[in-house]
Amino acid sequence: MYAIPFDTLEFTEQLKAVGVPDEQAKGHVKALAVALKQTESRMDERADQRDKRSEEHLNGLATRQDMDVRFKELDVRFKEVDARFKEVDARIREVELKLVETKADIIKWVLGVSTAQTMLVVALIKLLPGGH
Repeated sequence: MYAIPFDTLEFTEQLKAVGVPDEQAKGHVKALAVALKQTESRMDERADQRDKRSEEHLNGLATRQDMDVRFKELDVRFKEVDARFKEVDARIREVELKLVETKADIIKWVLGVSTAQTMLVVALIKLLPGGH
């Protein structure tokens, strides 16, 4: 709250000293006091408006505590993501092992079928007339 200091007695005495009648000097003091009150009131209103705007602006800003909370939340989320990546990595390793096993099985089957096919062809050739 703004307050403009105003010594009414001194102002009245100064007016009387330059020849202003007592009643008129008191009227001037009252008029000036009203004007000063109105000025103070306007200044208070403007200060309140400025404070309100400042408060509204500051309400949207994050404090250090807000940021600390957010960083802790992010740390937790990163730990969760790291754990998920570890799970995915483990699953990938399992799939890679199964692929290696499957590859070995396929090679065994291909070799077995090729050998059986070769033996069948050799046997058929021997069974055919003129086979050696």
